[in-house]
Amino acid sequence: PHGVFSSHRHAAACLWLENTPWGAAIRASSWMFPVLLWMHYVGLSVWCVSTLAVDLRLMGVGPLRQTAVELSERLRTWKWLGFVVALLGGFLLLSAEATVYVTNIGFRLKLGVLGPLALAWHLRVQTTCPEWEATESGRAAGAWAGMVEVLLWLSVVVAAVVFQLTNFITHQ
Repeated sequence: PHGVFSSHRHAAACLWLENTPWGAAIRASSWMFPVLLWMHYVGLSVWCVSTLAVDLRLMGVGPLRQTAVELSERLRTWKWLGFVVALLGGFLLLSAEATVYVTNIGFRLKLGVLGPLALAWHLRVQTTCPEWEATESGRAAGAWAGMVEVLLWLSVVVAAVVFQLTNFITHQ
């Protein structure tokens, strides 16, 4: 097959990852994979909820006690802690079955296209948020940016579900 993950270098990297001590340990264990999956989901939940809160605030939803910038500052630690936990859990899950995962279209979309695009947009929203709150036209742009970010992260979640479902169906 042709594509992002079809080169010999990618295949060698996937095999190397699967043959690391942690990759082999995760595959051999009856409990590590479910615990890591739970860890990944908890991290993603913390990341998505804290990001969604700021995006909704940009869209004008929620109490006016604080601006989107203030809310973002208050949630920054939680947001990035969730991201790191999700990333670590996802990396360890990948190390157990990298050669299987990279052939899955949902996985490719999630990590090869949608995830990086959503993360780049998130960073742009976070850095531009103070400017958007300064004017009425800026607030309108911020509302659109928040909506786009919500849609991007939703597409990442949909790709993850497609990945999980197709992986389950094809590897039973």
